[in-house]
Amino acid sequence: MRMRKLATLLSMAAMVCPNMVEPALAATATTTFTVTATATKACNISATSLGFGNYDPTAGTPLDSTSTITILCTTGTTYNVGLNAGSAPGATVTARKMTNGANTLNYALYQDSSRTINWGNTVGTDTLAGTAGGTAATLTVYGQVPALQNVPVGAYTDTVTATITY
Repeated sequence: MRMRKLATLLSMAAMVCPNMVEPALAATATTTFTVTATATKACNISATSLGFGNYDPTAGTPLDSTSTITILCTTGTTYNVGLNAGSAPGATVTARKMTNGANTLNYALYQDSSRTINWGNTVGTDTLAGTAGGTAATLTVYGQVPALQNVPVGAYTDTVTATITY
């Protein structure tokens, strides 16, 4: 009996105050937005030193050594890596020179291990071309000091600039 009275009271309350019985409904609204980014062509280049070590001017064989150039470019970017003539006066990409004061020691830089393809800095002529694959690429520079250069004792140096064109 008590339950019946309670049910009757609730029914009457629902008729008198309908807002008390119905639950409040939450409203929502939505929207969308665009997210964008533009990947640009970019490249980084670094190189290790090329050390020939001790050169014997009386030796009948050339002195060989290698260095590496590491490049990282945006995937799919085409590039050319060139090496300039160096900083010695009168040097060219086909006749590079290390200096010790006024003295010079000739050397050459090549793209291949057989040391036949000169590495210069004219795109389309003597640079190394490639297409970036998404990971760093390591290129080997093959250096050679020709034999039998009669030079004075001392330390010979040069500075070569590696440039990536993309």
